[in-house]
Formats: sequence, C-alpha cells, structure tokens
Amino acid sequence: MSKAIYIATSDHNSGKSIITLGLMSILIGKTAKVGYFRPIIEDFVDGEVDNHIETVLSYFNLDIPFDDAYAITKSRLIKKKNKGKIGEVLDLIIEKYKKLEERFDFVLVEGTSFTGEGTSIELDLNVLIAKNLGIPTIIVGSGVGKTLEELLDSLYLVYDSFKVKEVEVLSVFANKVQPENIELVTTSLQKSLPSNVLINTIPLIASLNNPTMQEIVHELNAKVLFGENYLNNEIGHYSVGAMQLHNYLVHLHDNALVITPGDRSDIILGALQANESANYPTISGIILTGNIVPEESILKLIEGLSAIVPIIAVDGGTYHITNKIGSIKSEIYANNTHKIETSINTFEKYVQIEALSQRVITFQPEGMTPKMFQYNMVKRAKQHRKHIVLPEGNDDRIIVAASRLLDMDVVDISIIGDKKQIESKVAELGLTFDFSKVNIINPIESEMYEDYANTYYELRKAKNVSITMARDLMEDVSYFGTMMVYKGHADGMVSGAAHTTQHTILPALQFIKTKPNSSVVSSVFFMCLEDRVSVFGDCAINPNPTAEQLAEIAISSAESSLAFGIEPKIAMLSYSSGSSGKGDEVDKVRAATAIVKEKRPDLKIEGPIQYDAAVDLTVGKSKMPDSEVAGQASVLIFPDLNTGNNTYKAVQRETGALAIGPMLQGLNKPVNDLSRGCTVDDIINTVVITAIQAQGM
Repeated sequence: MSKAIYIATSDHNSGKSIITLGLMSILIGKTAKVGYFRPIIEDFVDGEVDNHIETVLSYFNLDIPFDDAYAITKSRLIKKKNKGKIGEVLDLIIEKYKKLEERFDFVLVEGTSFTGEGTSIELDLNVLIAKNLGIPTIIVGSGVGKTLEELLDSLYLVYDSFKVKEVEVLSVFANKVQPENIELVTTSLQKSLPSNVLINTIPLIASLNNPTMQEIVHELNAKVLFGENYLNNEIGHYSVGAMQLHNYLVHLHDNALVITPGDRSDIILGALQANESANYPTISGIILTGNIVPEESILKLIEGLSAIVPIIAVDGGTYHITNKIGSIKSEIYANNTHKIETSINTFEKYVQIEALSQRVITFQPEGMTPKMFQYNMVKRAKQHRKHIVLPEGNDDRIIVAASRLLDMDVVDISIIGDKKQIESKVAELGLTFDFSKVNIINPIESEMYEDYANTYYELRKAKNVSITMARDLMEDVSYFGTMMVYKGHADGMVSGAAHTTQHTILPALQFIKTKPNSSVVSSVFFMCLEDRVSVFGDCAINPNPTAEQLAEIAISSAESSLAFGIEPKIAMLSYSSGSSGKGDEVDKVRAATAIVKEKRPDLKIEGPIQYDAAVDLTVGKSKMPDSEVAGQASVLIFPDLNTGNNTYKAVQRETGALAIGPMLQGLNKPVNDLSRGCTVDDIINTVVITAIQAQGM
C-alpha cells in the first residue's frame, strides 16, 4: 500500500500550491501523522529558507526540521547531472524520503516548479523520482494563456510520460481555468484520459494571483517607511500617479497600488485621504520611486493619520519600477493566512474531495488524532452551516477570529457592536473582512430591541422583572445575544473573551434553560494531546457536584464525545482505583459510577479509578486487568471543579496540548463560554464546536 502521493506539474506557474495546501488539509484529517517533502528546491540565500517548505511546515505545524523536508537544491542538481552523477541525486532523494516515510503515516511529496535553470529536464526528472520512490502521482497544469487544445495536450503529455514509466496517475488537475470554461475543460479531459483518472478543474482565483505588498518589497528590495504591519495587503490594480491629483483620483480602483515619485506629496496625501474616504476605493499601498523620501513635514503629517497603508521607497525610475511590478508572480507566504485559507477553501469547493481521498489514501488509521479531530470539526460544521452570534464586537480577538472564520467559510456570523467602531478596528488591524457577509448589530438601534425586551419581560415578570428592567438588560450584549439564540435568530452564541463566565451563562440559564432530561449544566474540554483527543469534564462550571450530578455530567460528556466522533470510554477519576479506597469523596465517585451503569448500561465506564490507571495501558492493566476502560479512557470525569480545572491546565501547560472549550452541556440551545485569556484560535475552535452542537438541536 502506498504511503505517499507525488504532485507533478506540466509547466511553470501552474498554481500547485493550492493543490498542496488542499491535499495537506485533507490528509491531516484522514491520517494520524502527515509528512511533507520536496526532493528538489530552488536555491535560497544563506540564512533564509525555501518559501514553499516554510509555508506548509508552519501553517500545518508539521514536526519536520527544514533540512529534512528537502533533498537537494536546483544548482547542486545541475552540477551533479553535468558530471553524470544523477544516480547520486536519486540515492539522496530516496534516503531522505525513506526517513520521513518511517516517521509518518503518509507523506505528501511536491515536485519541481519549472523555474530557473534546468527546466528542460524537469519533467523526466519528476517521472524518475516518482518511479524510484514507488508512489502514485497527481498532475497539475495551468490554463492561463492556453487554448483548450494546448491545455489538453500539455496535460496529456505529462500523463503519458508518467504512464510510460509505469507510474500510476490518480488524478489530473486543470488549474487557473476561466470560470465559464470549467465544464468544457472537465468534459474534454474526461474524454481524452482513461476513466480511472479522476478529473478536477479549478477556476482562476484573482485574489490568489494578486501579489502582496510583502512580495513587492522583496522583489524590489524596497525600504518600508510606513505600514509594516499591513504588508499582506493584496494588489488588485496599480497605476502611476504622474498627473495632477484631481485627474489621478479617477484612475483609482479597489486594492490599488499607487506608484509615484517620492517628491509628489500631493499624490501621496491625496491617495491616503482617498483611502479613508467612503467615496473612493481602498488603497493597498504606495511606492515612492527614484529613491526620494518626502520631506520631514510630510512624513510627520502621514504619521498622524489614523489609517496608514504600506508606503515603500525604491531605487529606479517610475517606468522601470512599473514594468518590474507587472512581471511579479504572486506566491503564498507562511504569514499570509488569508491566501492559505482561501486556497484551502477553493480546493474544497471545486475538488471531488471524497473520491480523491479514496484514491490517495490506501489504509485506515486507528484512533482520533488532534489534527484529524480539528479537520473533522471544520468539515462537519461546513456540511450543515449554522449561524453563530459573537456579542463582544469591541474585542480585537473577536474581530480577527471573525475575519478568519469568513475566510474559512465555515459559519454565518453576527457580531454585536458599533458598526463604525468595528470598521475602524478592521482597518487598524489590516484585516481582510467582507462586511456584506457579516450582520453587525447595535442592540439599542436594532429593530428587534423592543420585541426582545417584551419577550424577556413575559418570561421573567414572575421574578419581579419590570419592562424597564427588561429594556435595560437587552442593552447588555450577553442578554441580547442569548435572546437571538432563544428566538431562533442565531443558532448559537460564543462569548466570554471580555466577560465573566457568570455574565455569559446567566442569561442562558434564565430563559434558554436546560434540556428536559438535564438537571445540571456542565462543561467539557477536548484535550488535543500528541497522539489522541481526550474529553475532560467538568472543568469549568460545577464546584462540587453530588453523585447524581456527577453521573449526569458523565453521561452528557459521553454523548458529547460520541457526537464528535470519539468512542466514549469513561473514567470516573478519584484518588484510588477499584474498591480499595475509603472516604466521602471516593464514595461519591463510586455511587456516581453505579448510577451511570444503571441509567446507561450501554456505556463503557470504570470508577473510581486514578488518572494514571485511566490513561496508561501498562498501569491500567496492572491495577485493573479485567477493565475495558483502564489504560484507554477517552472521557475523564473529575470529582470536583478544583481537581478538574487544575488538571486540565496542568496537562495543557506541561504537554503543550491544545484545549478546545469549554463546551457547555445540558442547555436547550448552545451557548459557550470563552476564557478571558483566550487566543484567536480558541475563539475559532469554540465557534466551530458551537456550530456542530447546533446541528444536533
């Protein structure tokens, strides 16, 4: 069975990065450990690294040293070939590949890029490498600048080159095809290639081909004067500011790059003002040519502006610089998460994911790894899209998380806050943010405000709540957001980045309330350890649950575990294992275990049991040899909040585990609480699990 796939291209600038990123995204959700390898890379400057390798390793957090992720540079390859030592190159490639194959369950191998010296030998070399590694191939070709016949011929030539050498071709990708020609290209390829070759066609995505300011700085060796934090701004259009300002303004387009001599302060300041004006398109950056920096008074004026785009200075005249910009081919960099996530989302939208997965992956791994868990979460959330409200629109982390969620295209989002303040914050943070896809709500200005206040009054008037009190509470973002969920205007809520747990949960307890079969609201964390995902409960809500409450927490946690694809094997934790321990606390755990066995005899459960006996197979078998849970517990239930909260934090800090949650259990509709110290990734993960919870309600 093959443990790898080889990505080969038919020509330069085929856009194979989108295939690499998309495939890697699939693989980490299907296999336990995924490696990445490039046999041959372009030459790089000492002290730097290859951009393609850095992007994949860093984004997917792969545990591979840079030097292990490639075999040889292009210049060294040419020297070896000229000396008739191509066999030595193959030996080196095989040796380095095999080391990765031994470490990983699957390895994605990316072929050469057809750039620079030696392009004439690259096709034969890619065939030779795939043949000697003994792995199947995916072929990628670009439709840019080709007729239909030229595209078909180029892809068939590469396909035939691999087949002649008996290298299996699993799929052919026609990339960068004009959207209106997708069906035509797909049908034509299906006619010209064997039926067992999976055909995928991906359209030309303008934003992926637009260079960023960072790339322009790199290519032109420019000096950054302002806006260093916004170098990921994409260039959609560029023009030279050589005419008078009033004439030049009409030439501005969205995401414009302004090219002008450094002494044209009128163009510079006019472009910056246009960027802030609602009547003109946004500016991505300004290039000052001729190595001229504006005088001190102008620089001081720019520094005082509220929104600054990247302003860079370059050597060379305006004409020369403009021509160089036109020749820049955009790449995807490690720190440009917007382009990476757009690539993955485009891949998932246009590619036959399941069919490709079945052909690429030839074995079934055991267990649920963290990467598989996270991949499956996002995939499930996308399948049945839900609407999540984020009440804390005044928090930077919420805005950044919302921007990334929009790029991922995983949920619909409402943000509670002031729209002008949020727009200003988006500009300040330099985010890509499609406001047309986000519902921004100011409670007091909302058309739903009076209805929500009246609804709350009717629900709580027996508790001495007046209509005035109800109106006051509906100005509170937590109450307003919870009411959106209650009324069905949102499917779930995620809050707590800037509020206490009580502030987040109290409205839900007041009117969303618990499920009919639940008497207690509890929580779980999904602990993503190195080789498995464990469910920890309750680590956030109940200080000292009774035996009955502990049993309900265990049952709820098992159901949550099952809902997220983890087979529940419940360990009721205590300071002793089995029947040896004495004391009120261990008796409580023993009683809770008995209640679970009576109510849910279908669940695998053990308790009381110590933590090491629950998770370590050797210890578990020595202490409880007949247990089907000991040593392999996936759901760990702590006897009290003190134990649970400290344990999850200790495991998180000492092992580097990712803790996703807390996810609340027992409510009629999903409301989840964030830690006030949460990261952007924490927010994204919690939004995704909230969306999945909503699918089951």
